[in-house]
Amino acid sequence: MHIAEGFLPPAHAIGWTLAAAPFVAHGARAVVREVREHPESTLLLGAAGAFTFVLSAVKLPSVTGSSSHPTGTGAGAVLFRPPVMALLGTVVLLFQALLLAHGGLTTLGANAFSMAVVGPWVGYGAYRLTRRLGGGLLPGVFAAMALADLATYVTTALQLAWAHPDAATGFPGAAAKFLGVFALTQVPLAVGEGLLGVLLFRALLANARPDLERLGVVAPQPEEAR
Repeated sequence: MHIAEGFLPPAHAIGWTLAAAPFVAHGARAVVREVREHPESTLLLGAAGAFTFVLSAVKLPSVTGSSSHPTGTGAGAVLFRPPVMALLGTVVLLFQALLLAHGGLTTLGANAFSMAVVGPWVGYGAYRLTRRLGGGLLPGVFAAMALADLATYVTTALQLAWAHPDAATGFPGAAAKFLGVFALTQVPLAVGEGLLGVLLFRALLANARPDLERLGVVAPQPEEAR
């Protein structure tokens, strides 16, 4: 999902930056409000950002000749809702571009739109739908993590197809090619990320349940069960 520096025409780079900017600005306000109203959330916010940074920095070779990464944004979306992840994910991508040469500065808007905007919203939507259909917390987390990952890569593939249409078949042909580059590696990687999310939330249930209750992720336990 890290589109490298120079891979997008200037008009596309500017357009995606303008598209992502309102989400990031809204996310900044959401983070400020969360920290002001609940200072105890600061540590968990930092952990959500660090989790995204570490997972999305893991570079795995693809059998199609490219590389793939987990994203980690689904976890933060479940904990703090997608607007917060718009800011955290963009900050992560900025540091990765500057420190790790993953992605670029001119492509930051496009990468932020796919990983920090689309991914968290799709993941959170999958989480809410799973819970509404009777699934528990952990199935919801699995759906959030897996589909946030997949949605990010689908968006990236479409961004690249729009910027580099196939000479003969245009956007549809290019989209099929770019989606094919990611699909073989990304589907099992998304499943693995979903399972990792289940393990993460098991640990949070055991060690940070009061935080999960405060954030509305789980219902408060009856006093006699505490």
